[in-house]
Amino acid sequence: MTNLADRYFALKNEIDALTRLLDECKAEIKATGRDEIIGEHAIVSVGLSERVALDQKAVKAILTPAQIIECSKTTLIETVRVKPTVNIEVHK
Repeated sequence: MTNLADRYFALKNEIDALTRLLDECKAEIKATGRDEIIGEHAIVSVGLSERVALDQKAVKAILTPAQIIECSKTTLIETVRVKPTVNIEVHK
């Protein structure tokens, strides 16, 4: 059985390599300037939308420190990190 750390490391490297390829493909799709590309197995559409975000810097300039604390919430975030134990070539 493969060690969990080694399995995680291998899977993460594969996903990272595939993500880079997917990002390159997305960039190529966007560069066509087309709204839709029809293939034999799929249709890819490109959409444009707006997102509204709260400007935290502006909010902090308006609210008092006490109001900021009152409007803040704390959440726990569990993080898994991986690094090679030996000089292993990572797929790029």
